[in-house]
Amino acid sequence: MRARRAVLLVFAVKRGWYKLRYRRLTLGRDVEIRGRIRLRRGVRVTIGDRTRLNKLVRFAGPGEVRIGAECLLNATWIGTWTSVTVGDRCLLSDCELLDNDFHNLPPEQRHEPPGPATRAPIVLEDNVWVGAHALVMKGVRVGRDSVVGAATVVRTDVPPRVVVVGNPQQTVKKFHD
Repeated sequence: MRARRAVLLVFAVKRGWYKLRYRRLTLGRDVEIRGRIRLRRGVRVTIGDRTRLNKLVRFAGPGEVRIGAECLLNATWIGTWTSVTVGDRCLLSDCELLDNDFHNLPPEQRHEPPGPATRAPIVLEDNVWVGAHALVMKGVRVGRDSVVGAATVVRTDVPPRVVVVGNPQQTVKKFHD
């Protein structure tokens, strides 16, 4: 019992330290920061109640990130120019969520600042699991209860209750009610 109280105190101290360090970070109740968090380039981040963050979790860009309650982020990198929304009870492994391309596609515009066509919001609905080394690209919505397999590149919307794998992504399983 004493050890549990000590662990809870460590999490409370870490929450307090990160709130002081990053003014654009909002932490819900009982968030467990087991590793480190890094915010860059003005990103605004809200993390829901009882979410756990392991290893180094990085957020970058001028956009906004909202993480739901009871999620697990493990060595995740989120880059946002618009917004990235993660629902409740999601599992994000060592993956990347990028709501932008960082560069213009046409050759004559590549060295110019990125325009509006280079970015679009990402939404992960509730209870989504994104595997290690997966990449979720701009403008994607991943449906509730779906799984994105390891090393999958997600470029189009994923329906609810399926498993997608590969590059390009392919649906390999459907969960039936």
